[in-house]
Amino acid sequence: MIRTDALDQLPVRTAVPALERALDERGAAVLCAPPGTGKTTLVPLVLAGLTGGGPARRVLVAEPRRIAARAAARRMAWLLGEQTGGRVGFTVRGERVVGPGTVVEVVTTGVLLQRLQRDQELGRTDVVIIDECHERHLDADTAAAFLLDVRETIRPELRLVAASATTDAQGWARLLGDAPVVEAQGVAHPVEVVWAPPAGSVRPPHGMRVDPALLTHVAAVVRRALAERAGDVLCFLPGVGEIGRVAGQLAGVDAEVLQVHGRAPAAVQDAVLAGSSQRRRVVLATSVAESSLTVPGVRVVVDSGLAREPRTDHARGLSALTTVRASRAAGRQRAGRAGREAPGAVYRCWDRAEDGRLAAYPSPEIKVADLAAFALQAACWGDPGASGLALLDPPPAGAMGAAREVLGAVGAVDASGRATDRGVRMSRLGLHPRLARALLDGAQEVGGRRASEVVALLSEEPPREYGDDLAHALRTARRGGDAYAARWRQEVRRLSQSLGGKEGRDAGTDDSAVGLVAALAFPERVARARGEGAFLMASGTGAELGTGSRLGSAPWLAVAVADRPAHAASARVRLAAVIDEDTARLAAGHLSFSGEEVRWADGDVVARSVERLGAVELSVRTLRRPAPELVRTALLEGLRGEGPGLLRWTREGGQLRLRLAFLHRALGAPWPDVSDEALLARADEWLEPELSRAGRRADLARIDAGQALRRLLPWSTGDAARLDELAPERIEVPSGSRIRLDYAGEQPVLAVKLQELFGLSETPRVAGVPLLVHMLSPAGRPAAVTADLASFWREGYRSVRAELRGRYPKHPWPEDPTTTEATRFTTARLRRE
Repeated sequence: MIRTDALDQLPVRTAVPALERALDERGAAVLCAPPGTGKTTLVPLVLAGLTGGGPARRVLVAEPRRIAARAAARRMAWLLGEQTGGRVGFTVRGERVVGPGTVVEVVTTGVLLQRLQRDQELGRTDVVIIDECHERHLDADTAAAFLLDVRETIRPELRLVAASATTDAQGWARLLGDAPVVEAQGVAHPVEVVWAPPAGSVRPPHGMRVDPALLTHVAAVVRRALAERAGDVLCFLPGVGEIGRVAGQLAGVDAEVLQVHGRAPAAVQDAVLAGSSQRRRVVLATSVAESSLTVPGVRVVVDSGLAREPRTDHARGLSALTTVRASRAAGRQRAGRAGREAPGAVYRCWDRAEDGRLAAYPSPEIKVADLAAFALQAACWGDPGASGLALLDPPPAGAMGAAREVLGAVGAVDASGRATDRGVRMSRLGLHPRLARALLDGAQEVGGRRASEVVALLSEEPPREYGDDLAHALRTARRGGDAYAARWRQEVRRLSQSLGGKEGRDAGTDDSAVGLVAALAFPERVARARGEGAFLMASGTGAELGTGSRLGSAPWLAVAVADRPAHAASARVRLAAVIDEDTARLAAGHLSFSGEEVRWADGDVVARSVERLGAVELSVRTLRRPAPELVRTALLEGLRGEGPGLLRWTREGGQLRLRLAFLHRALGAPWPDVSDEALLARADEWLEPELSRAGRRADLARIDAGQALRRLLPWSTGDAARLDELAPERIEVPSGSRIRLDYAGEQPVLAVKLQELFGLSETPRVAGVPLLVHMLSPAGRPAAVTADLASFWREGYRSVRAELRGRYPKHPWPEDPTTTEATRFTTARLRRE
């Protein structure tokens, strides 16, 4: 029996007529409805014609998480008075509950992508709802782009709804062709904000680590909330580990403590979502409870202020979830859960001043995540660069380049970026391309069952209690009775079935199989020991084991999971397997190099015959007679890194370079640019044949740079002969002295004793540029600076004369210097002469 009373209480019902009109008229719409209004449960039932009397349609609802997909399907089935598998069903990875009469199917966005790749038309589907689109998960963005492509090309009648729990929907409306935005008003009760920052200092999160002091504080705030408020408490924490630790600190509270996350058993999830009137509850949850799940009975929210987002370090080949500060938008979503049924309160574990500095919204996953799986999906769709896909944010070029490198290395795409047959098969395994490669190639080496077991371990990181040794984690999972082991066994079955019997026979030991499959998944992370628990990965990144690791004596490792703590030079190994050099060579063969290596290192030419696996050197010997062209390239590398100062610069050579630089600034061509970059770009024109004869740093130091530089003078135009005219080394002043000019600055400088310029009314020029005259006292100390000598004689000389004539009475200080003969001598000597 349909639960009409429950359906009538859902606030979204008032927006349904407008939504139906929008779909009838435009075929697409954006639905904005706060959490708990029924957008996930009532709307699909109405659009399918299961309630409300509308026409019968088949509706596909895409959720970002498995837990949300199961919960939505169960809730809709309950509203219809049925069990899942009837008119409402669901499909998530490894689990499918549908029947012949199913007309509303809830799937994860990952399952939707798989379905689109197999059947672009979605022939048996009339309406697709992408739920929680505001969260900007990569799979949801990709599925929306594919669906828009389908509507535009082959299924214009396919109806699309983008459902968001926030009102920031204009971007989605534009993406859907200026689709109408339909808003539903929720029942929003007032929520009091209580600022509850820690009393002491707390270290900021980095990697997966959260300061235990913050978790202790969160547990204390939960106890405070239980004492100060009525109703159930919903506490937001970043991950499963933090939920477990806070749960441990809440032992003894007068409430039932429940844990909600993607790994929680279905029975626990059902208990949380069903609510309870028997006893108060404390629900510890990840961000899944922000909008995807509605937890009844909650009057208080305790917000740790933390979340997990994917991050990728493409330079080091490391990608992992990272703990970050939750955005202000996430904070509003979390706080709203306290006011869904009645007035409530939110305890925020940070201070008010800090709140304004938080990011406004979470980062779209496409901007920060590893894009290998996305790039493979795009390649299989026929758009390797994703340039034709309608996306809210384009994928970053650097991340796409790194993704294409990965796909090429595992054989998923060809040289043009198009998906290979192997790549298409990989895309249908429901795995990251790295893990798909490990499954397919590992099955041929160690057997399908073993490969599936290891890949299942790699696809969901084992609990910390399993340790950092992947082989030990495998044995623990096999005999384990915990929730992780149950999920692992289910995934092993799915992967084994996906191989379809195309596998080799079991070979070798468990330890060797685990190491090989892990190395196949992450070939650039095969690592050789450097001593004392330190390793060097083929990617060039250092790696260190944790204290007490059982992997410390391993000569080689295949690192499966690693992160790089803030300000650390090396990655921290969280999960790895012991391997030998042969396994490393087999898995990372595409990274191998063998040959002559001549380069500039540690200040000189290093010539070696080397065999390397990425950055790991396997064997090295000195080359006695390296190829001359390789030596020349290495010397140029040194000159680029350390500059032309490696050459021998005499005083005359340095002066010539300064004079040429001045002429290039003042007159331009044909006078050459003699900056470091320009000189190195024209090395063939001025450093030969000396450079080709050089073999090491000492030989560079013998090259007379000044003589070589003369090769760049404009001889062909005849201008070279005018060098001394346009930029003379010295200039004659009225006293008869020839004074050296200084070309080091922007303007040439003439530094001369003031008395030697008597009688000179105009500032001397070179190449049309007035000299900057530094007037010196008889003792050679600075007295004045001018670029306008006539103005100085009129206005500045008097004050200089008044200051210095008493200090230097033996020298002439005429009242009118412009009519006085210049001199280098004292007044007495002038009289004698």
